[in-house]
Formats: sequence, structure tokens, C-alpha cells
Amino acid sequence: MSATATATATTTGPTASVPAPAPTRSRSVPAWVWVLPPVAVLALAFLYPLALVVQQSVTPDDGGGLSLDPYADVFASEVFRDALTTTVWLAVGSTVGCLVLGFVLALVIAFVPFPGGKAVARFVDVFLSFPSFLITLALLFIYGSVGMANGLWTDVTGTAEGPFHFLTTPWGVLLAEITYFTPFVMRPLLAAFSQLDTGQLEVASSLGAGPLRVIRQVILPEALPALAAGGSLVLVMCLNEFGIVLFTGAKDVTTLPMLVYSKAILESDYPAACVVAVVNIAISVGLYSLYRVVSRRAGA
Repeated sequence: MSATATATATTTGPTASVPAPAPTRSRSVPAWVWVLPPVAVLALAFLYPLALVVQQSVTPDDGGGLSLDPYADVFASEVFRDALTTTVWLAVGSTVGCLVLGFVLALVIAFVPFPGGKAVARFVDVFLSFPSFLITLALLFIYGSVGMANGLWTDVTGTAEGPFHFLTTPWGVLLAEITYFTPFVMRPLLAAFSQLDTGQLEVASSLGAGPLRVIRQVILPEALPALAAGGSLVLVMCLNEFGIVLFTGAKDVTTLPMLVYSKAILESDYPAACVVAVVNIAISVGLYSLYRVVSRRAGA
């Protein structure tokens, strides 16, 4: 047999069996390992300080171990009850005002063509980054005791002082909160309106529906999830707002955050301050949980 035939026979003949490679061990990291870093950061940055606040709230200054006496003392205080009432009605009033004003302004920006409409919509996004005290200072420059409005009034009438002194009252705090938090309602509304099919509006108008009926039957149902999201956010933020009340100089307006500041910084009553802080946190978390339940059932 020739060398060529031998090579052909060797090539076409049965091949020798090659041993299968040994199985390699899986080197994938378990899923729980990836969970540890964010949990550790969350525990150190939030849960641990919160646990210290709760512990301090049940630890009286006179010692004696854990006790609920600080809660009993705070709940029996008329100052705490007034602060709780003021906080709730300011938060609810500001939320309602933001929902109404935000809905109207978002309607105008989204559906009423006017020069500079896009610039105004972008400014809403920029406004969200402003600190609350900046808006309060702007209101003070306009309506403060020595602000522009009072200065103009005294220049025109010649009186010693102007009539605008409402910023140091609860109504001034309410105005400042509505002014600052309204864009937090407008932002989700503008996003919802941008997804609305304009054909529905044209069909409703062609069928004889007036503007108010179009808003009530076409636009408002589509805006309800955005209103719920923006309103719940504003409500929680108003419950915890501190800077606006402080910078308006409303000395007779005491909210829960202001009471925490007063008890901790001015009176050095840390157990009472922690009790008020725990109550404030409980109300905020409870309202947020209620919102999540309602929105889930509503399919928002």
C-alpha cells in the first residue's frame, strides 16, 4: 500500500476518542453577596441613627433604664398638641393648594400655546433644585416688613409702615410652602400630559364638549395617578419642612420639626426631642404606606 493510501486510510478511519474536559467549578458570586454592600450602607447611614433616636426617646435623663415616661410627658404637653395640629393643617392646606395651582399651571403650559412655553417647562425642572430657604428669602424681599411691597406703600402714602405683615403668620408659611412645592406637582403632571393622546381632545371638542368638560372627562382621569404621586410627595415634604418656617420668622408658628429644634437645641431636652422626631417619622411613613396601598389598589 502506498504512502498516500495509508494516509487516506488513516484520515478516513475511526478517530481516537478524546477525553472530555473536566467540568470547571462555577465561580459566580452568590446573589446575597451583592446585597450586603447596599444593606450595610443603608444600615450605617439611616437605620443606625434612627435606632439611636428611638433608644434616646425611651431613655429619660434621670436614668433608671428604658421607660415610656418621655412619651407620656410629651403627649400630655399642650405645646406638642398645638405643634401637631399646626403641622397637619399646614401640610394638608399646602398640598391642596399645590394640587390646584399645579394642575392649572400644568394645563396652561401643556395645552395653551404661548411664546416661551418650553422655556417655562424647563424652568420648572430647574426650580426643583432650589433650596426652600431661597424661595422664602425671595418672599421676604417682596412682602417682608422692610420688603419692596411695604417700601412702595410707604413711599406712596407717606405712612410709617406698610400693611403687609402676613409672612410671619401661618398664612405666610402656607404661601411660602405652596410657592415652593407647586413645581413638585407640576413635574409629574407635565410628564403625564406629554403622553396624552391629543386625538382624544380633538374628538371631544368636535363632539361639542366645552373646555371644562374636556378637562373633567378626558384630561383629569389621565392625570389622577400623577396628581396622587405629586400630592403624596408634597404632603410628606410639608410634614417635615423646617427651613421655610424658620426663615419666615413666624415665631408663633410651631411645627413638629421646629419643636424638635426647640427641644434639642434651645432646651437641651434630648429625650423629648427624640419623641417628637419619632412621632414625625411615624406620621410620614404611615402616610407614605397609605399612599402606596391606595395607589396599588387603584392601579396607579
